[in-house]
Amino acid sequence: MSLKHGLLGLLNYGSMTGYELDKAFKNSLSFFWQAKTSQIYRELDDMERRGWLTSERIIQNEKPNKRLYTITDSGKEELGNWLLSSESDIADAMHLKSAFLMRVFFAGEMGTEQSLEMLRAYREKCLESIKGMSAAYDAISEYGAVLGDNRKSKYWEITALHGETFYDAGLKWVNKAIAILEDMK
Repeated sequence: MSLKHGLLGLLNYGSMTGYELDKAFKNSLSFFWQAKTSQIYRELDDMERRGWLTSERIIQNEKPNKRLYTITDSGKEELGNWLLSSESDIADAMHLKSAFLMRVFFAGEMGTEQSLEMLRAYREKCLESIKGMSAAYDAISEYGAVLGDNRKSKYWEITALHGETFYDAGLKWVNKAIAILEDMK
């Protein structure tokens, strides 16, 4: 997946300002794809150059001006082509690359207590992420109501379920790992 396609997907539901896109992206997609605000605006400029979207400058009194982005037919075609070409994404989803797990693998080179501290910090992050999933479900509910299409929001729920299950699995794993190390003490 690319950030461009995520933004096209959001714009396919309706025109949005850059601020609204940034907020929608972070509220609904950030549990599986992270993007900084500056990256989002850079991609919007590039997509406009490609003809995938247009923008309209809106002059505001007593507020900064804003740009309203709208997906074009070319952008819809690009989104559709990307949605149909999922084979490499599926293969990519089956691979795990984690610097953290690499450190765990070699953690026998440091003390058990240091390793436990690292794992406990990971556990806290899992717990924090699980709590954060409620924001994703809230966003799904909010945007689903605005869109008025329950079928589409079910797919959003399915991706949120993956995020929730992923964090639950991480928590289950780290609790077992901590128990193993604590038994070694």
